[in-house]
Amino acid sequence: MPIATLPLATVGIGLLAVWSLFVGVSDVSLATLFGGAPGGAPDQATQVLLVSRLPRTLALILAGAAMAVSGLLLQMLVRNRFVEPSTAGTAESAIFGMMMVSLLAPEMPVFGRMAVASLCALAGTGLFLAILRQVPLRSPLVVPLVGIMLGGVITAMTEFVAYRQDLIQSVRGWETGDFSAILLGRYELLWLSAALTGVAYLAADRFTVAGMGRDVATNLGIDHRKVMALGLVIVSMTTAAVIATCGMIPFLGLIVPNVVSLVRGDNMRGSLPWVAVMGAGLVLACDIAGRLVIHPYEIPIGTMMGVIGSALFLYLLLRRNGHAG
Repeated sequence: MPIATLPLATVGIGLLAVWSLFVGVSDVSLATLFGGAPGGAPDQATQVLLVSRLPRTLALILAGAAMAVSGLLLQMLVRNRFVEPSTAGTAESAIFGMMMVSLLAPEMPVFGRMAVASLCALAGTGLFLAILRQVPLRSPLVVPLVGIMLGGVITAMTEFVAYRQDLIQSVRGWETGDFSAILLGRYELLWLSAALTGVAYLAADRFTVAGMGRDVATNLGIDHRKVMALGLVIVSMTTAAVIATCGMIPFLGLIVPNVVSLVRGDNMRGSLPWVAVMGAGLVLACDIAGRLVIHPYEIPIGTMMGVIGSALFLYLLLRRNGHAG
């Protein structure tokens, strides 16, 4: 795939973003914005655009790019192509943290909630890695299966506590990605995930070397433990920020890095821009489709990505020419 096609892909994402601004129940079009439509309400249309549609579109781009990059990063660190935050216990642990904050400190500011969720996500991912060190990995498929089982256990604990404390509705909201409630002032946390994605790009070469294994990294002068810690912190904080803002987007971090890797290989510095662009594009496309299929109602993006992602996940699992690392 020539590098020159990246600007073309970015232009495509821009067109999807513009389309996203004009899809919805309220009538927002060029005619209503500039008062050309008979009986149009330009002030109302402008307010809907600035308060709802534009923040929603920015949130879609930021969340899609961040979760796709987190999946790529986790796959490099674990050295397995079937791992991403929702198949490693990371996302489920972040939801557990959000639930505990709602139960014990409901007045905590949103950054405090994200910090607690990040610590829980980091602990859950660490537990996942500790389990992997104790399990004989005779097949690459064992790794995601361990993560899915760990996530199932954490989810069961979360829902049990939430059911007893009447928080099950909040937990369901974090488990299902939904951008319909995104408004101005309720998505800015995602800019932090964009900054973390930038950090991941700056350290991309170190992550690539760390993905070759501890011995290779040490021989090349890389502190493998520090690189692993940096990567896990980025993944945990990004996952927590996305879940605190719009809920979990399943399989995104699994599909996009695998598709990009098939075309561009495993060099993270070369793949990361593509992963970010493709992640944002896939989330935008799924969200637009979810708003059009049963218009004027909409299907949450977590449901759309669940259907598409699970099908592609099974395809990747069943491929005879396994691409697993």
